[in-house]
Amino acid sequence: MAMTEAGHSEPLRRVELEPGLYLVATPIGTARDITLRALDTLASADMLVAEDTRVLRKLMEIHRIRREGRPMLAYHDHNGAAQRPKLLAALSAGKSIAYASDAGTPLVADPGFQLARGALDAGYAVHAVPGASAPLAALSVAGLPTDRFLFAGFAPTAGGARARWVREVGNVDATLVVFEAGRRVSALLGAFQEAGQGARPAAICRELTKKFEEVTRGSVEDLVQQSSVQPPKGEVVIVLGPPPALEVGEDDVCRALQAALRDKPLKVAAAEVAEATGWRKRDVYQLGVKLRE
Repeated sequence: MAMTEAGHSEPLRRVELEPGLYLVATPIGTARDITLRALDTLASADMLVAEDTRVLRKLMEIHRIRREGRPMLAYHDHNGAAQRPKLLAALSAGKSIAYASDAGTPLVADPGFQLARGALDAGYAVHAVPGASAPLAALSVAGLPTDRFLFAGFAPTAGGARARWVREVGNVDATLVVFEAGRRVSALLGAFQEAGQGARPAAICRELTKKFEEVTRGSVEDLVQQSSVQPPKGEVVIVLGPPPALEVGEDDVCRALQAALRDKPLKVAAAEVAEATGWRKRDVYQLGVKLRE
């Protein structure tokens, strides 16, 4: 059903869609968090494709969208290679295809990436039908800076790989958004704590947009303790504020300056070390003078 300007509901109407692949964002929780354009697309596409057809069928039933004999195919990590040729053939025949992930925006931690890339490589149109997104929903409620953020997907589960991953993404000067299973939250945040980021502000977001939405905020250290005692249920979104600025001490500056002075004059070495450490150039230069005395 769709709403008119007067507020009355009316049956969904099929619209003419141009041939191409339509990436349809679906609700991450509350079923009403879907756009009118998404409903039109699901009601009108020649072919329906979903990561899980059961989820899409339920969504269409809720919004009274009739399938009307249109083909509905499953497309996921395990059958993508076999399904892509069929879908590309449908695009070649001038069909419109609506692809929906289980929840949220397709291609964000989702198997639809290879399908979209295959369609683009073959010269077919790919359209975004935007809507709900778990990373953006989490950023909205976490209470952490949003002017610059990195979506890092799922962290590796193996300890060594996870530690390397934390070192790689943990020092990016931006708010970090991560997907994780609730039972592994303590281990992941513990890896950030071991990397010296225990004081970093963070939030654990679960059941977003649902009746029992829950956001737990605190430092990484605090959340490690809480999640180890009571692990969150299901999958969660973890948001970590930008990493704290590294405080470079005088001993570190001295070592960097001594290394630079081996093959550079003091003025050049001081400028390079000041830029690398955040110290004032004048202070680094004075330190270099003392080192030469």
